[in-house]
Amino acid sequence: MRPLIVLCVLSIVVLTFYIREGEYGPIHAVRSAVTTITSPVRFAGSLAATPFNALGNVFSNLTASQETLSELKAQNDELTAKVAELSEAQETAERLQELVGLQSTYNLQSTAARIIGGSSDAWSQTVTIDKGSANGMAIGMPVCNAYGVIGQITETSLNTSTVLLITDESSGVSAMSQRSRAQGMLRGQPDGTLRLEYVSVDDDVKTGDIVITSGIGGVFPKGLPIGTVSSVDRSDNDIYYTIVVRMQASTENNEEVLVITSLTDEQRASDDDVAAANDSDDVSADTSVDDADATDSGDDTSDDTSDVDDSTDEE
Repeated sequence: MRPLIVLCVLSIVVLTFYIREGEYGPIHAVRSAVTTITSPVRFAGSLAATPFNALGNVFSNLTASQETLSELKAQNDELTAKVAELSEAQETAERLQELVGLQSTYNLQSTAARIIGGSSDAWSQTVTIDKGSANGMAIGMPVCNAYGVIGQITETSLNTSTVLLITDESSGVSAMSQRSRAQGMLRGQPDGTLRLEYVSVDDDVKTGDIVITSGIGGVFPKGLPIGTVSSVDRSDNDIYYTIVVRMQASTENNEEVLVITSLTDEQRASDDDVAAANDSDDVSADTSVDDADATDSGDDTSDDTSDVDDSTDEE
């Protein structure tokens, strides 16, 4: 008992001196020396104990109750489902935001719909949307996605509608080059490509030109993007270019679309202006033909008068 008391008193005295002495006192120096000497031993001991600690954790996990493991698995599945749900919601929100941007940019009167199916045969290229006649859908209404025109409604039921894609052979859209305003008819091809037909070789069309709807016909609003010219070819003695257009919109990676339900007054006025311009060109052409006919008639009359004069002189 007495040695223990002596050691306690000695420890208190040493601690007191340790606290009171400066940073470079003798007790601090002894402590630093002991720490330096024992550091390798402590490091070796830590390395030797690491495998045993890891083994202890393994045994701890193995001996965990089945109820605890089931709870952890359920929590993991729940978190995974929530992450997938949030990711899907974010992607859907981004697609809808792009549709809203298209609607705002082109001032479209439209209704949003979702693609719920594709064509059921290999002879037509169509998609099915989840809006029908009960939602105001009608045959002939144009359909767009966030990147531009994709097709036109050809069939409706109460709750669904069939959209004929512009890549189908039977599809046709009045279109023009945004740069040069050269106009033609965009048609689908058997290989799934698009061609801008009936563009005269006198027009200026180049690879890379953006192709938009021309508004002629009053179906598609003027100025909607369709695609980009990928090639322009001309064979000898042809009066029209062979123009291949790469479609800008795609239905493969898009689920939401806009159905244009009606044209705005501004779009109708634009279409009327285009039609009036075409009518004016037709009238000018007719007038030119009439003038040419009148000139020919005048020439014929002059010839007849000359013949009469000649007969008189001979008499």
